[in-house]
Amino acid sequence: MKQLRPAVLAGIFAVAGVLSWAGARLWNAYGTLPGVPLAAPIVLGVIAAILFATALSMRSRLKAQRERRPEAKGVEPLMAARAVVFGQASALVAALVSGAYGGVGVFLLTNALDVPARRDQAWYAGFSVLAGAAVIAAALFLEHVLKLPEDDDTPESPARA
Repeated sequence: MKQLRPAVLAGIFAVAGVLSWAGARLWNAYGTLPGVPLAAPIVLGVIAAILFATALSMRSRLKAQRERRPEAKGVEPLMAARAVVFGQASALVAALVSGAYGGVGVFLLTNALDVPARRDQAWYAGFSVLAGAAVIAAALFLEHVLKLPEDDDTPESPARA
């Protein structure tokens, strides 16, 4: 499994932001732009909290296992793999969703702040971007915690005579 690269996540965020900003401009020109739901930053925040709690739990269990404590509860490899996959998937989706809400938020900030409802939508979009960044940070932390150590089993080169 390859490790997530922040540059890829930033690229997804940027492309989604530009496309959603252009889509918001087009949609607003031909009708009423749909609103940013209040639940968006809440759901992203809950996912970030779950990822962070999982990372802290796994880190403490791995530390207890390394220290060979008798009461240590080990980490099953399949559970660790599932946690990493959940974290990577969450980070990719959060980058996409945050970019989309970021683009809509930029559109609302530049065009529609005179309407109070649109101002609230801009706040929701901004909080969604922050919550998405928290999901990405928690996912990268989880991935760091569960990263396997490097193998030192490389064969030695034969000694020269």
